[in-house]
Amino acid sequence: MSTGREIRLIEEDDGWSAVDVETNVASGGDTREEALENLDDAVALHRGEKGRPVTDDDLREWGIDPDDVSDEVSTPDAPWFDDEAE
Repeated sequence: MSTGREIRLIEEDDGWSAVDVETNVASGGDTREEALENLDDAVALHRGEKGRPVTDDDLREWGIDPDDVSDEVSTPDAPWFDDEAE
């Protein structure tokens, strides 16, 4: 059994995207290295290893009505999340 992480790197016109296959967490950057560094941070946030959950007060501060935000987890509408890509 493999203990490594599977990561997809996608080169785009304006930089790079990195996707952690296990968690479906994605991030980006101007370079591959930056995309991977940002992905490490995003996965750590997703797993609760750093940061804190967003509160309704946070959303209001950012100009977002908490009642308009779904608690349902969904897959982003991006081509690298399509099932056919696997």
